[in-house]
Amino acid sequence: MMYSFVEVRLSLPGFRAKRGIMITNHKLFFALWPDDSARAALARLRALAPGRHIAPEKLHLTLAFLGRQPSTALPGLLGILERLEAPELPLRIDCLGYFARPRIAWAGMTRPPAALAALQAALMAELEAAGFPPSIHDGFKPHVTLAREAGTAPAETAFEPVAWRAREVALVESFPSGEYAPIAVKALARGAARELGFPPARE
Repeated sequence: MMYSFVEVRLSLPGFRAKRGIMITNHKLFFALWPDDSARAALARLRALAPGRHIAPEKLHLTLAFLGRQPSTALPGLLGILERLEAPELPLRIDCLGYFARPRIAWAGMTRPPAALAALQAALMAELEAAGFPPSIHDGFKPHVTLAREAGTAPAETAFEPVAWRAREVALVESFPSGEYAPIAVKALARGAARELGFPPARE
């Protein structure tokens, strides 16, 4: 089996204790979750973005936003995560962009790999089949948010692209404090990227 088991980071399934309160309603999203090296490289791009910079530990690439979900929805969402199948994704973050209405400055890809679109489409199909209404805001445009409250778009400037080999999909909880915490992660398959014309990951 190429795919690892989901690693659930909850002491009690369906609940997360926060500051002494048992939370039974969760604001959730699925995302590609960077490793430390990719996260550090993405964090350096924030210097190119105007606005209120995102904390390094919060950087990610959203696949589907779920909004608020009850704890009873978590087993189904964890099952969807476990069933996802995809290779590790070699991403080349090589451009900057701007969403004017929410005033978000972001980093993205001139040519997102087809495997990323396939993974996101498979996730959306699973969510819709299970009765979850995911949101991706005007279609899927893969990006990493660098700053919010950006009054203008990032200046056009050349920068060294970030090579991010995405190895994990996470189900993430967003707390009222602004903190993000992965509830569960799934490792994508090593070596399967060879089928797409990319070299396998190196240790």
